[in-house]
Amino acid sequence: MLNSLGCEETRKLRNPNGWRGVCVDGMGTPGEGLGRCSHALIRGVPESLASGEGAGAGLPALDLAKAQREHGVLGGKLRQRLGLQLLELPPEESLPLGPLLGDTAVIQGDTALITRPWSPARRPEVDGVRKALQDLGLRIVEIGDENATLDGTDVLFTGREFFVGLSKWTNHRGAEIVADTFRDFAVSTVPVSGPSHLRGLCGMGGPRTVVAGSSDAAQKAVRAMAVLTDHPYASLTLPDDAAADCLFLRPGLPGVPPFLLHRGGGDLPNSQEALQKLSDVTLVPVSCSELEKAGAGLSSLCLVLSTRPHS
Repeated sequence: MLNSLGCEETRKLRNPNGWRGVCVDGMGTPGEGLGRCSHALIRGVPESLASGEGAGAGLPALDLAKAQREHGVLGGKLRQRLGLQLLELPPEESLPLGPLLGDTAVIQGDTALITRPWSPARRPEVDGVRKALQDLGLRIVEIGDENATLDGTDVLFTGREFFVGLSKWTNHRGAEIVADTFRDFAVSTVPVSGPSHLRGLCGMGGPRTVVAGSSDAAQKAVRAMAVLTDHPYASLTLPDDAAADCLFLRPGLPGVPPFLLHRGGGDLPNSQEALQKLSDVTLVPVSCSELEKAGAGLSSLCLVLSTRPHS
């Protein structure tokens, strides 16, 4: 059942009744399962990422040592600051964009949907990720339809529902497979204009707060989400679109508030004051300004998941 809103690309694919299937905390509050995590998965930066030709047409060359330092700091923050069990896949020279493994899977609960990236050159990236997630005991769902394309960073989970960005990288059939896989959640599609994925324009600053950049593309996406959702979200607009590509994480440490992993002030200083308005989160800044030259956003550089039962 499709709910068209005057735009072919903006529609609700699935709208289950009530809160069925929504992760809740011990008090049963909808959306409180957002960000539950015990593990993080990353992949090392190969030397082949250093040249624009190796990374893909049209991408600038980058400083390999700086990119590797940024990646190392990210892994250190996930492991030491957030207390997650960190699993690092080795770099593969044949996969220059392999560090962007957030594009390779959509994970919710004990289910991992292995994606089918738009670029055929990137499709081998899913193999190592699939095995790692299988080893962690997740239920693996594959995309068998060759007409589908899906990048994981076009999928935003709010704790209550999914929004799938229809972009250069993700098509309507890919979004339908997200809806078929996560059948207990509402799934809606949102058009994404320009060169970004959906999560390059907006993210979750908390279970009830959407953060978004100030560009026309970001604000258009947020307006579409507001029309499609059945749930009230607060919104926070940031000067920089890339600052909205953040990760709200709840490792479940006793007495410790949730964390917001975000681009630090050295990368995006204009957005730092706005992020301070988010309450009840501990801000954890990281940098990925060099990796950004290869198309990386913060959420594309890691996959987070929980192997613990949700309370």
